[in-house]
Amino acid sequence: MSTTTPAGGQAAAASSRPKANSRFMLAHPAHWIAQGFGSGLSPIMPGTSGTLFGWLCYVVLSTRWPQIFNAPNWLAIIAAGFVVGVWACQRTGRDLNAPDHGSMVWDEIIAFWLVLVFLMPADLKTQFYAFIVFRFFDMVKPPPIAYFDRRFKGGFGVMWDDIVAAFYTLLVFAFWRAA
Repeated sequence: MSTTTPAGGQAAAASSRPKANSRFMLAHPAHWIAQGFGSGLSPIMPGTSGTLFGWLCYVVLSTRWPQIFNAPNWLAIIAAGFVVGVWACQRTGRDLNAPDHGSMVWDEIIAFWLVLVFLMPADLKTQFYAFIVFRFFDMVKPPPIAYFDRRFKGGFGVMWDDIVAAFYTLLVFAFWRAA
């Protein structure tokens, strides 16, 4: 049996992929998580939408229930969210036939929570700058982020490169605050 495809075979394969839409998202809990509870379904810049969603969740939860959503508990939530994210992104990527599909934004959410837990308390302007710096590192993927993005596959790879982008963001702010 031949493994080659006729001309246009890639287009046909791509068109046979499941669609990342609300029906797909609601079909399995892993999809719901990986797609950031719907924030990853944005037709425009889903990663940015997921990061905004994560930012909003962090601020609302920390403001509404500060006795629960404090730094130590956030770190536990982030650690658990990373582990769950590896599973959810692995499953969702498999089900979409795209290992790092753009609609999967749980990695951005968890990584930006990590930025915020170390940055807070901070005024809105500083939080906004953190958002911009994080999105820059996540999109541009300077070394070694690009290396990790190429080297690690599956759910762990999806999650890990954003954690490195969060580290870079925190490094920028550490240098900025030290100056």
